[in-house]
Amino acid sequence: MKTLLKYILTAAPFLYMMLIWIMSSNPDDAVIRFPDNTLDRFIKESLHLIEFAILYGLFVLALLANGKLSYSINFIVALVAIFYGFVDEIHQSFVPYRSATMIDAAKDLIGVTVLFWVVNRTYFRNPGHGMTKYMKKVEGYFS
Repeated sequence: MKTLLKYILTAAPFLYMMLIWIMSSNPDDAVIRFPDNTLDRFIKESLHLIEFAILYGLFVLALLANGKLSYSINFIVALVAIFYGFVDEIHQSFVPYRSATMIDAAKDLIGVTVLFWVVNRTYFRNPGHGMTKYMKKVEGYFS
């Protein structure tokens, strides 16, 4: 069971990247459209802040499951998540009814940066923090 969960956590960020790519290949209202245009735009624009933070978080979980989370590797996967956000924006520029803006790329960057800061402040700098204890439990479960 542990081995299967470890494989799932290791594959999760890459499966999520595929999901992002597929969703970005469709018009922005292909899945859901709220009746109020202002609400629709607000929710979809806000999702940029968390979409790539989730990707980075999945990379952190994969690293924890494999016992490989270190400060330098953590920094690298944050850069990978940010870079993928830029790649996704470029990809969207070629999709009909989609747009690519630097504002959206900045939102992706902010989302990853905030979660990166949280991971660094808790896991690496504050070993007594509750989140650190949880992350250490996840890491210990697989070792």
